[in-house]
Amino acid sequence: MNVVLERPALLTGEELLELGDIGPTELIEGEVVSMSPTQNLHGWIVMELARRVGNFNAERRLGWVLGAESGMFTRRSPDTVRGMDIAFISRQRLAVLTPGFLETAPELVVEIVSPSDRWEGIRQKIAEYFTAGVERVWIVEPGPRKVLVFRAITEFSELGEGDTLRGEGVLSGFDLPLDELFAE
Repeated sequence: MNVVLERPALLTGEELLELGDIGPTELIEGEVVSMSPTQNLHGWIVMELARRVGNFNAERRLGWVLGAESGMFTRRSPDTVRGMDIAFISRQRLAVLTPGFLETAPELVVEIVSPSDRWEGIRQKIAEYFTAGVERVWIVEPGPRKVLVFRAITEFSELGEGDTLRGEGVLSGFDLPLDELFAE
């Protein structure tokens, strides 16, 4: 006797929104993938870096700083919605911030590496972000206290303690000494 198992129907990003609060998740090619809550250091770095970029933005009114795993479509049909630790999107790219997930790529996405993250998954996210139109991706590694600044999928620079993280493009003028970011 052959048993045929049915795959669950693939969800769209809009259907994911309709589910309401189902906890931390991402939508990967139409399938809901649960995510673990982040650890304290991860949360602190997210808030500190978002505050710094937010303060820079508040003085210039350039756009919006998003946090809290805000969703962004990186693919359609089947849909993939990634939760970004921090993102910046300018008013030039998005005139009005509306409810739902971002369909327009932000200029900057920041991901903070958690102990449970694997580089294969991080590389996949970086590729999706650039394919969607993101200009810069900052990967923050709390353990070794460094930041990888990606300008393309395979083009990056590595910054460590003693270095300064500098904004580029619409965020030119933003400077953050990494000694301050990692000063716990």
